[in-house]
Amino acid sequence: METELCQELGFDAGPGPFKKPKVVGIYGVAGCGKTFLLDQLKQTMDLELFSFHDGSKVIDIVTPGGLKAFQDMEEPQQLMYRQRAIDGIRTDCFESQKVGIVAGHAMLWSDEEGKALPVYTQNDLDVFTHILYLDVPADIVAQRRLEDTGKVRSILTAAQLDEWKKEEKTQLRGLCRDHDILFLALHYPFQTDKVSAYLKDFEVHSEDYNLSLARKKARKCLTATGIGQRIVLAMDADRTLAAEDTGMLFWTAASKKWPSLADADTLKTLFGGSLGYSYTAFRQATLLCEEIANDQDFEEICRDVASQVSMYPNISSLLHYMAEQDHLELVVITSGLRSVWEKVLEREGLSKAVTIVGGGRIADGVIVTAAVKAHLVGFLRERYGRIVWAIGDGPLDLPMLNKADRAIVIVGEELTRSKQMDAELKTAIDDHGLQAYQVTLPSTASPRNGLPNARLTDSSVVSNIMGHRWTHSRPQVNHATETSATKLLATPMRNSAVAGPELREAHRRVGHHLATTFVADIIGLEQPPIQHVLGRETRGYQLQHEKKTTIVALMRGGEPMASGVNDAFPHAMFVHAKDPGDVKMHHLEGQLTLILVDSVINTGKSIVDFIQYVRNELHATIHIVVVAGVVQAKCVTGADGGTLVQQLASFARVHIIALRLSDTSFVGSRQTDTGNRLFNTTHLP
Repeated sequence: METELCQELGFDAGPGPFKKPKVVGIYGVAGCGKTFLLDQLKQTMDLELFSFHDGSKVIDIVTPGGLKAFQDMEEPQQLMYRQRAIDGIRTDCFESQKVGIVAGHAMLWSDEEGKALPVYTQNDLDVFTHILYLDVPADIVAQRRLEDTGKVRSILTAAQLDEWKKEEKTQLRGLCRDHDILFLALHYPFQTDKVSAYLKDFEVHSEDYNLSLARKKARKCLTATGIGQRIVLAMDADRTLAAEDTGMLFWTAASKKWPSLADADTLKTLFGGSLGYSYTAFRQATLLCEEIANDQDFEEICRDVASQVSMYPNISSLLHYMAEQDHLELVVITSGLRSVWEKVLEREGLSKAVTIVGGGRIADGVIVTAAVKAHLVGFLRERYGRIVWAIGDGPLDLPMLNKADRAIVIVGEELTRSKQMDAELKTAIDDHGLQAYQVTLPSTASPRNGLPNARLTDSSVVSNIMGHRWTHSRPQVNHATETSATKLLATPMRNSAVAGPELREAHRRVGHHLATTFVADIIGLEQPPIQHVLGRETRGYQLQHEKKTTIVALMRGGEPMASGVNDAFPHAMFVHAKDPGDVKMHHLEGQLTLILVDSVINTGKSIVDFIQYVRNELHATIHIVVVAGVVQAKCVTGADGGTLVQQLASFARVHIIALRLSDTSFVGSRQTDTGNRLFNTTHLP
């Protein structure tokens, strides 16, 4: 029908300056304030961009004899003039290229039937692109109708008006979904400036505008300063960075908070309908978020949802590792809620390293469809010459994965992962030539068919993603050699008269001190709920991701000090290791931090052997913190950084913590060897 009208008016129906006009209907039960709002908007908005139409006045104009004659007509005749009225508004908007704002009726009360009956026409459904519904409490509408003596209206109870409103909203929601019309209920009291903001957004927003805005946001990730080829890691978020679907969590939380406004199955109903996963569907999802919550309430729910999201440890480690590489750029392109993922990444310490392209609110501007994801990957490759790795988990990510230079499919647990992905993945492989790795997270998840398996902790996979290039950075060294606390703590360790349990206790105290003084600052803290002594719930502190931390005591001298570290971090895993091979894959699977503890570092050879083994064989990206009581100064100081620092320069995310540095060489004999002193074995040969 739009094509025929375009041809009739001499315009092209396709892309170009003359497209289907945007026409916004303002609906609500009679007496809700539609005409009053229309007049306010007319006084405050740009008349060069918007035209305003009172439906009743338009009918009065197009009907011979005016509105009085229209009201006396039979229903078929009224239908004809209603159609003429909306067609005239469409023609006016088409010719002026303005957004039409129309106050009208979708249903009217029938005294004869004792209920509200539809008065909208098929032409209305063809013309309207957006509908704003004024949701005013029935008792307020009833009072207004009684006080408005300028119009002749039926006297209706609040219960009757409420029935009318509910039926009208229900019918309009369904009709809008079936006819690609965006629907937004405005809850009383509504402010003119807020309504104006929505209308201004409706005026500018289109698929082309959305792509332009998405490109602008994606460009923010282009911060690499390294020499040579830049690499972008483009990622989906929900069920890719974490097992959770934040959209489902959001609507579940909203339905509990506002059961009369929100439904836990909102997204399933929306995307499972005729709109599918289209641009219009995602725009509607944004309007639904606007409808149920103001900005403050929305952020409150997003904070609650973010607190329920746990990033996959292997993903988190990978991103932290990549963030230290100056030729890599990280961007999350999510169809989910930007605010939730901002909070998750901030909690993970990644907010400054990762750019997010996502929406959820009108103020975000952008909505992310499958086509937008693919477009942005192509944009980064073709416009800026980036090599793009894409990571996703579901059907909406397949166009992006196909468009990328390299792709990784995240495969979650069978109960939560996409059921459609197997079939669509097979099509992508067979028909579109998709080549990708699959990564099962957790590692116990069953893989999908058709793709080679990989681990994000595998050094070869990490090397491939990074283009076989590393930004070499020296390990950071922290020590407290000259502090009063160190002098007190070190005294019993240096006292030849102290041995056995007393010396082990001294080492344990040093381990606890270094853990709370240095390690906690380096890794960060989180705030778990605790029960206050006064009986109320409050928040305490513990090491960030403490349960995903592994403490390895380098036997045997490192065991007492490692116990002190474990005292500070009681939820961490504790492992004894005499040789690197004693650390197994299961000790690091799903972990974020490895703390290697030894009492003394002399040449640093043992530490280097452990780190090389871990990074090359077990976990290429895990954060490694080395804790020691004494480190020989030449290992970590000097113009070249020291011998140990030089040997570890190729490994990112390594910290070295020492109670003190010493110029003394610690090659002990039976009586001076720290291990012998700790365990009273100095007399043994």
